[in-house]
Amino acid sequence: MLVRYFAAARAAAGTEAETVPLDRPARSRREVEELLARRHPQPPPGQPPLAEVLARSSYLLDGVACPDPQAPVPDGAVLDVLPPFSGG
Repeated sequence: MLVRYFAAARAAAGTEAETVPLDRPARSRREVEELLARRHPQPPPGQPPLAEVLARSSYLLDGVACPDPQAPVPDGAVLDVLPPFSGG
């Protein structure tokens, strides 16, 4: 699965994208969030923890809004993490 981070999520993760192998064919979006938070427990200096940013972010799964934290995320998907943006 490819995870792409934007804005504050990119800063908190310390990268703009990463490939994350899933240990089973599909996980829920919430499980993916927890996995990402474990992969990035320490934020870069001056940034909030990734777990905090993920909690207030919106998600796109393969380009489609994914508001349901229980939605399955298949291996091979693209998950975009979109924190709130100032100004709309």
